[in-house]
Amino acid sequence: MKRNINRRDLIKSTSALLVTVAATGVAELSVVGEAWAQAAGARPIGPGPDSLDTWIKLARNGQVTVFSGKVDHGQGLATAYAQIVAEELDIPVGRVSVVMGHTEETPNQGGASASTGIRTGAKPLRHAAAETRRLLVKAAAEKLGVGIDALTVENGVVFVKANRKQAVRYEDLHADKPLGTKLAWNNQIGNGMDAIGEGKPKAVKDYKVVGTGVVRRDIPAKVMGTEDYLCNVRLPGMLHARMVRPGVSGAVPTKVDAASVAHIPGVLIVHKRDFLGVAAPREYDAVMAAQLLAVEWSNPATDWPGHEGVFEHIRKAPVAAQGGMNAFYGKKDVDEAPTLAAIKSSAKSIEADYECAFQSHARMGPSVGIADVKKDSAVIYSDTQKPHFHRDGVAKLLGFPADKVQVVWKHGAGSYGRSDADEAGFEAAVMSQEIGRPVRVQWNREEGTAWDPKAPAAVLSCKAGLDAKGDLTAWYFRAKGFSGWDVKWVADAPEQTLAGMQLGHKKWNMHNFDVPTESYQFPNAAKFWQTVAPLQDQASPMRCAHTRAPQEVQTRFAQECFLDEVAAATGQDPIALRLKLLKDEREIAVLKAAAEKAGWSAADAKPKRSTGNILRGRGVALMSGYGSYAALIADVDVNRTTGRVWCRNMTVAHDCGLIINPMTLKLVIEGNIMQGLSRALFEEVQFDMRRVTSVDWESYQIASLKDAPGAIDIVMLKRPDQPPGGAGEPSLVPVPAVIGNAIYNATGVRMRRYPFLPARVKKALAV
Repeated sequence: MKRNINRRDLIKSTSALLVTVAATGVAELSVVGEAWAQAAGARPIGPGPDSLDTWIKLARNGQVTVFSGKVDHGQGLATAYAQIVAEELDIPVGRVSVVMGHTEETPNQGGASASTGIRTGAKPLRHAAAETRRLLVKAAAEKLGVGIDALTVENGVVFVKANRKQAVRYEDLHADKPLGTKLAWNNQIGNGMDAIGEGKPKAVKDYKVVGTGVVRRDIPAKVMGTEDYLCNVRLPGMLHARMVRPGVSGAVPTKVDAASVAHIPGVLIVHKRDFLGVAAPREYDAVMAAQLLAVEWSNPATDWPGHEGVFEHIRKAPVAAQGGMNAFYGKKDVDEAPTLAAIKSSAKSIEADYECAFQSHARMGPSVGIADVKKDSAVIYSDTQKPHFHRDGVAKLLGFPADKVQVVWKHGAGSYGRSDADEAGFEAAVMSQEIGRPVRVQWNREEGTAWDPKAPAAVLSCKAGLDAKGDLTAWYFRAKGFSGWDVKWVADAPEQTLAGMQLGHKKWNMHNFDVPTESYQFPNAAKFWQTVAPLQDQASPMRCAHTRAPQEVQTRFAQECFLDEVAAATGQDPIALRLKLLKDEREIAVLKAAAEKAGWSAADAKPKRSTGNILRGRGVALMSGYGSYAALIADVDVNRTTGRVWCRNMTVAHDCGLIINPMTLKLVIEGNIMQGLSRALFEEVQFDMRRVTSVDWESYQIASLKDAPGAIDIVMLKRPDQPPGGAGEPSLVPVPAVIGNAIYNATGVRMRRYPFLPARVKKALAV
């Protein structure tokens, strides 16, 4: 292994990767230059980040519009941006509108990614607003004939401090025309983009708007049904389309009988290599054509292990690639031999394997993509997380320069990571180019869980050595699973999508998983990951990609549950053990805050021995990352008869640095907990030897209202002296671990595989 790659470090870095295959057959990852996804010094396409007018515009009516390359997938990001800009300009929040993700109007800030909406995405907006305020106050000083220091601003009106009758409004100084000022752009494209002017942002102590609870502006439209969702877009002359999928993975169409659907009005068939779709003026006709089209398919020799056999498959499969942690901090290789030797020579050792199932993005509404492809240009309507990279990939697919493709971002069904949102947009682009008319592709429900990119299944092996006193002597952590980079985290090239692969683009061969990065000071520690080859290389329904908190849910499930096993084996309180091992003061603080809020006591550490039908217990788990920290304590009820696990109460201590909007942060945390519970208790992709079989909400279950916690108690640690961190992932990550630990506390039974399905829990309790 030449270079160990931590996915979070890579994404924020400016280094690219070259994959080679060593003589051992294990992939080696090497740093080779400028990053392809979030590069420094790359040429921007569209609005230049070094222009103030790219970021902000003032209108004659006093409204201010800001432009962001980030997108809001339901977490209130646009409201937070309005607060930040309003703060710097000293105007009411209601006067700020936000344009997001439109590739012709916004710079490429990486879209939604790695909880960067506030922690990096807000930086250029804050700087642009500060620079705009500087220019406006300077113009007011000239107009009023006083020095800048003699002025103050309230609600967009610049006053002379000594005589408030001497005043001028922003819109009377500069409106409906370019600001015409250059900013110092840091030459980064993607998450790290920033642009700075001469204007200095306010000190935190002077904030009046940031840090207050402002009601999310997107909620009324969602409640009243007036939201301009992607699925509602209709273009003149638009056709509706559906893709035709094989019943067996790996099968390709060898013969298509157009006569089988000739009776359907206006039906058109697009069959290009392995790509097959139908379109019609009426959506119902497109649906029927997809069902009735007679197709002869190849019969591939698919031999998957099935979802019950996948973990043994992972254990036995050859290692395709491997890596460790601290890829950009000097530690390059992980040698586990000294750790294993230390464990072997210890007075006592314990070990455990944890298993994490494949999981789907499971978008609540099927994906939609709309494309209008002309001879030499195209407009795509999409709810992708990363519209600018979506543009780049579609351009390559169509054979157009990137500046000839425009992506208009719209709100959609919502999901986090490389979901099937990108797939539908690429398919619509192919259909539109072949037909010569605007085309709307919508996926069906069964496609959403059968054919979307998946969170990779994994087996995580943990070992620990203990001395005679019960203190740790060594710590071993190995994650082995399918690569989280089976397809890329951005759809910036055809080979990252089903459509591209069906048209002959060979999928890339990159490998990554994850290892925990909390500050636990484990002696003689070895932490590393290994990946195995995908079940199917091309156009696979089991291809893996980023799902919310990529691979971190899996790795923290193992780490945090194994810490509890160590605590139980040594008779220690699991919180006390963590506090003894932690180094980061902010991690220590959130753990203590959660314990205090939940009223944790020494008795909570001991497994309950209830003889009743409802077994009650509590557990703890921790996660740090994305510039934030989260500690969870869960109180659960386990029904001995049915195996159902219900989270009676979840306590969350959360530190994300400077809080922009506590009201929205509360909602984000609650959403994280709910999705985390869904992944912990229900979500599992089921498949047999040839196909995915979980194709609806019965076979692929998600949490429903009855599964919501009885209460979620949130402690927000206020850190105005720290930069804002990400909130979209940290409190989600530890949920399977905290539930697993609480189940053990309630029942004395270790559940080392999630999701904790009722049948699985019931079986474990019966042993």
